[in-house]
Amino acid sequence: MNILTFDVEEWFHLLDNDSTKTIKEWSQYESRIHSNMDRIFNFLEKTNRKATFFCLGWIVEKYPDVIRDIVNRGYEIGSHSRMHQLVYEQNPKDFHDDLEFSIKTMEDISGKKVKYFRAPGFSIREDNKWAFEIMASLGIEVDCSVFPAVRSHGGFPSYTNPSPSILRYNGITLKEFPINYVSYFGKPFIFSGGGYFRLVPYPLIRYWTKNSDYIMSYLHPRDFDSDQPVIKELSTLRKFKSYVGLDSAGNKLERWLTDFEFVDIGTAIKAINWDEVPVVNICK
Repeated sequence: MNILTFDVEEWFHLLDNDSTKTIKEWSQYESRIHSNMDRIFNFLEKTNRKATFFCLGWIVEKYPDVIRDIVNRGYEIGSHSRMHQLVYEQNPKDFHDDLEFSIKTMEDISGKKVKYFRAPGFSIREDNKWAFEIMASLGIEVDCSVFPAVRSHGGFPSYTNPSPSILRYNGITLKEFPINYVSYFGKPFIFSGGGYFRLVPYPLIRYWTKNSDYIMSYLHPRDFDSDQPVIKELSTLRKFKSYVGLDSAGNKLERWLTDFEFVDIGTAIKAINWDEVPVVNICK
């Protein structure tokens, strides 16, 4: 099962960088969301694929036509928070208020119930599992925030099941679609989104996809925008991660969607027998 998702955010919504951290800094940059979304819609129409779009609440507030366009084209939506902040840098109240505002704004503008969530940077870690309780309290039924490996924004390496599962924590239950990985030289290696997808040569992506039972992609509008400005304050390593492979990513995505069947989250949910998936009990 291959699932196609996009995180709808601007090209400058980069984490762990002071010059792109808050709305004050964002006002200094040009908007590229409309042209970048048009590019994604073209990929989907060309390959006849459906996708789920995790929308940033800030985008929805500022450009309500973007979410209306997504819904009017028949695609699913979920929340990607309101202000694109790392969850482990928030306290429970801040996270609650941010997510609640995002959900309400999305529902008011789109007319659709919001039941899916993905945390910015997959920033739910071992030390902020309380976020799962807050999600459930706000009506989220499906989470896609677990990154079951070590990463720069933390990750959740103890979640050793990189496949659809039932997540249980402190009395709440969520359907979880974690990021997938392959074992490469004995280590978990991610290839299905972001800089990983842009960096890995397509023949390797094709090989790993062909030999995987489950793929959860996580792509961004900026991943296919080779004309976006370079943010000068980024370190050399961050520039590499943020800009590598932009020229070839569009062709790579089109080949991926042509070579393999992809579905949205709603279709995946219906296809899965949830009585037979692993149950992951997360300790408090």
